[in-house]
Amino acid sequence: MESKLIIDAPAKINLTLNIKGKREDGYHELETVMHQIDLTDRIFIKTRKYGVKLGSDCSIIPCDEGNLAYQAAVVILQEYGSGEGIEIFIEKKIPVSAGLAGGSTDAAAVLLGINKIYNYNISPAELRKLAEKIGADVPFCMMGAYSEVEEKPDQIQLVRMGATALATGKGEVLTPLKAGIILDMVLVKPDFQLSTAEVYQEFTFNKVKRFPDTNGFLDAWNRCDIIRVTANLENVLESVSIDKYPGISEIKNELIKVGALNAVMSGSGPSVFGIFEKKEKAHKAVEILEKRYQEVYLVSSYVRGDLYGEKAITGKS
Repeated sequence: MESKLIIDAPAKINLTLNIKGKREDGYHELETVMHQIDLTDRIFIKTRKYGVKLGSDCSIIPCDEGNLAYQAAVVILQEYGSGEGIEIFIEKKIPVSAGLAGGSTDAAAVLLGINKIYNYNISPAELRKLAEKIGADVPFCMMGAYSEVEEKPDQIQLVRMGATALATGKGEVLTPLKAGIILDMVLVKPDFQLSTAEVYQEFTFNKVKRFPDTNGFLDAWNRCDIIRVTANLENVLESVSIDKYPGISEIKNELIKVGALNAVMSGSGPSVFGIFEKKEKAHKAVEILEKRYQEVYLVSSYVRGDLYGEKAITGKS
């Protein structure tokens, strides 16, 4: 009997991002605080007799081996399957090549969904090992996924909770941070893309004007001190991305002008987000910035499953 599953896949932002050096495996040694937000893709999964079929409503993402979600499906089916296949459809809301881990979170959702739909019963630790094979951000995107499982005769439900973590290594060594601060933010995606690989390749320490104070950030986070948290937003990759596109710096300044406590680029960019003390101010900021930028999002911390606090995975057989 055919089974179906729907999974929300939340974007991530980097509240801090520091590079400690270059690793022997070619990756950079990272120290970054990652945080899931309620800007989500929606992943539709359906059982299939054999093979992997991937589709999307977004014409600019690949629907083959070039897509991390496709790679995730192949990896888990080869490792744990018995010849069965899967059909995947990605309803895209997260901007592409934007520093928001859109591809990684889709891959994480596919791993979780296939494990659930086929009852593989793979442990979280083993799933994380699979995630590491696919991409550095995928393990983080899987965090908070096993808070509650509820079974009904015609429905599978699994509650995904939002996550915040300090990531080290190449991003796969994760230390969960406590929940507590709900961040109200405005995110702006400019009308150009940046290659993550190119940004990292061009990074040099001598161009960085200010490095993150990770310990200061963590202390502020643990104390739920929103003023100190925002004061410690920092991303060393801005030294590369802003040099390529000064418009990123302009967006940061615009966000602060309209009331953000501080603003920083996420990941390798080019998306920029500002944190606001009150949601009402964030609402007003969106109205102003929408007049200048095409992609402006009112977002907050991903807390209880999805945008409405509902179950993030539902399925009917």
